[in-house]
Amino acid sequence: MKILRVNMDRLELNWEPVPPEYERFGGRALIAKVLLTEVPPQCEPLGPYNKLILAPGLLGGTNLSSSARLSVGGKSPLTGGVKEANCGGDAGSHLIRLGIKAVVVEGQPRDGKLYLLYISRQGAELLPADEWRGLGTYATVAKAQERWGEHCTVISIGPAGEMGMTAAAIACTGYEEQVSRMAARGGLGALMGSKRLKAVVLDASGGEMPPLADPELFRAAARRFATELAENPRTGRQGSMHLYGTSAIVEAVNEMGAFPTRNFSAGQFEKIENLTGPRLRETALARGGKVGTRCMANCVIACCNQFVDPDGNPIVATLQYETIGMLGSNLGIGTLDEVARLNRICNDLGLDSIETGAALGVAAEAGLARFGDAASFEALLNEIAAGSVLGRVLGQGAVVAGRVLGISRVPAAKGQAMPAYDPRALKGNGVTYATSPMGADHTAGNAFGVRDKVDPLAATGQCEASLRLQLDVISLDSTGLCLFARPPVFSDPQLMVDLINGRFGWGWTVADLQEYKKTVLKMELEFNRQAGLTSADARIPEYMRREPLPPHNTVFDVPDAELDEIFSAL
Repeated sequence: MKILRVNMDRLELNWEPVPPEYERFGGRALIAKVLLTEVPPQCEPLGPYNKLILAPGLLGGTNLSSSARLSVGGKSPLTGGVKEANCGGDAGSHLIRLGIKAVVVEGQPRDGKLYLLYISRQGAELLPADEWRGLGTYATVAKAQERWGEHCTVISIGPAGEMGMTAAAIACTGYEEQVSRMAARGGLGALMGSKRLKAVVLDASGGEMPPLADPELFRAAARRFATELAENPRTGRQGSMHLYGTSAIVEAVNEMGAFPTRNFSAGQFEKIENLTGPRLRETALARGGKVGTRCMANCVIACCNQFVDPDGNPIVATLQYETIGMLGSNLGIGTLDEVARLNRICNDLGLDSIETGAALGVAAEAGLARFGDAASFEALLNEIAAGSVLGRVLGQGAVVAGRVLGISRVPAAKGQAMPAYDPRALKGNGVTYATSPMGADHTAGNAFGVRDKVDPLAATGQCEASLRLQLDVISLDSTGLCLFARPPVFSDPQLMVDLINGRFGWGWTVADLQEYKKTVLKMELEFNRQAGLTSADARIPEYMRREPLPPHNTVFDVPDAELDEIFSAL
């Protein structure tokens, strides 16, 4: 395995052996290690000293189900701290099969031109890409696949990333029709744009699976993993994740009163029946769309969909829960067709639908759009596409939009917009939003799954639950496993240990795995400390502590003192 260094100052590529201190890190863990080792914590996120890191997980490149996710990271332009975002598709496996532990992009080109990085078994090269300037992600993928073949993987930014908008995401192609898998959070599309890197194209033709240190152990663990996923009532073929994808939880979150509605002013939406998982499935199938499809080749869950218009023309793949919440109920919009159209525009511009949905909600509160009027929000997205002053304000995300527009009700933590779970009705998520090194990010420790064990409305028990979740998810993000594939390895950590030992032969125990997770979290916290983040940043917005959320009329009341002590036992 090698690390590919891409020096944009000198437009040079260098293949380096993996330093010994990096060998046991992958995905999110490797990003934390590289940031703490190589990046000045107080550097300007969009300046030359920050680095863009593409890192597959430790188990990527194998035939293990659901293990091909790609982690993307750097210092976040939104939070000012460490950031890892990951996406589905086969990019993680393709990098491993090309013999690449990580791609590290450094510096900035002096000529200001755009470039494209092409990687195959024959090597890597930087190619001029000024003619690609301004292309949306869909056109970028089409152009790349026309040149290098439909089998190649394309990792790209849209116009939002090129313009340095901190709501910008990084898009990655996936399996079959899945062309817009988004490494969405943290403004990493702007970081990629600051490197003047329009796209990374991977051609893994002829690539090889990585060697297994103990093939018998690994294959036995992989078979058990796949079997348990297939038999699980949520992830199996008759399970909610396969049938409805992430939209399966729309009704449940609305029922518990945590579904963001009209800029997080209520927790239930009166048009919820139009946005549910069953409605999405029924509509897609009736029109000739698809459900129960995969984003990566090796996945037994198959939770994706292709949403089409009434004439059967594809709009977006996949329409997901977070987008339904943030571009749907959060904007007062009650039809899947309208949500899907807004989603497609965001994907094409290379925007995080969570951050953008929050910014649009703030804009509506400021009178620049009308809740429930999709056309008014589409007009604002057109402003972003045009790069107008208003568009650039909204493209910087919810916090900047609120500051410029004079709105104090901004649902964000550490500078990053909250996902589609209001923390006043799901307080464990509020703890994660406030305290995680990643800022307001549900994937960093989502308490929705433990609502039957910890009362989501109670102030007590939330910090303990959040910490457990934050630690557990690190093992997924560092191995390349999908969050939805967690049941087998969370219920029996020895299974994860067997997979790692079968792949690498490290002789780990469950205790070693637990220590590994703590090490990663401590590295991320240390980077943030050196970057200048303090306990004052680990807070939920003040209005959520004093403004009750209907229908339960609760506020976020987990004490600050408990938030400050959450990591004291690490």
